[in-house]
Amino acid sequence: MAKKTKDKQKEGKPQKPKETTAEFISSMAAIFVTGLFIVTFNLQAFEIPSSSMEQTLLIGDRLFVDRTTAAPRTSWIDPVVPYSEVRRNDIVVFLSPKDAGLYVVKRIVGVPGDRLRLRNGVLYRNGVMVEEPYVRRTGSYDPYRDEFPSVPPPFDGVTSEWHVTLSSFVQGGELLVPEGRYFAMGDNRDVSYDSRYWGFIPRENIIGRPMFIFWSFDAPRSMYQETGMANRVKNFLYTAVRFFPDTRWGRTLTPVR
Repeated sequence: MAKKTKDKQKEGKPQKPKETTAEFISSMAAIFVTGLFIVTFNLQAFEIPSSSMEQTLLIGDRLFVDRTTAAPRTSWIDPVVPYSEVRRNDIVVFLSPKDAGLYVVKRIVGVPGDRLRLRNGVLYRNGVMVEEPYVRRTGSYDPYRDEFPSVPPPFDGVTSEWHVTLSSFVQGGELLVPEGRYFAMGDNRDVSYDSRYWGFIPRENIIGRPMFIFWSFDAPRSMYQETGMANRVKNFLYTAVRFFPDTRWGRTLTPVR
């Protein structure tokens, strides 16, 4: 009797309609379009090719960057995007003011209105020494680099435009960051090619903030400097062979701060 009762209960339950092929394709298309929108407008993947941000970011780190909250405002999307101003100590990805089309990642150390200077490589902002536990030093000394901006720029390594305009932003031995501009340096302070050498970052050049490392691969530095199809094929094969032993698994999903 119990079995018959269960069978009758099963017969009485309404059958869930099966998804048709057209409905399945429509669902997959919606997921694809949503993912494409997120990747196109909100997230972008970048890789670190240099040591200028060590130890915060290593050569071979792959990042997802939030392109929305720190990007320049647009009137058509303002009502739905939680914008936030670029702040001191933010790590940002931006288009290089020096090399067109080149993406760069550095740490913001000065926002509009800040007064900056370095003394023996130590950063002072608005007259106060800044604690920077993330900074890495090599122990070397360079007068222009480490006493910025009190020492005149050399002709080698500094862009011609910055060489001419730098002095106009110096007041009382300090650099005054103008409106709509930002000053950035790398955490690997003694090897970083940054605002000390090419000047301010225009607000419109800032792409976004790195969120987290989604993959980190300990590859030779030359892999990120070589170009051409033959080298790309060689690097792909190298990555495929060394994927498991050379992946820095401990850095996966690490937030970038």
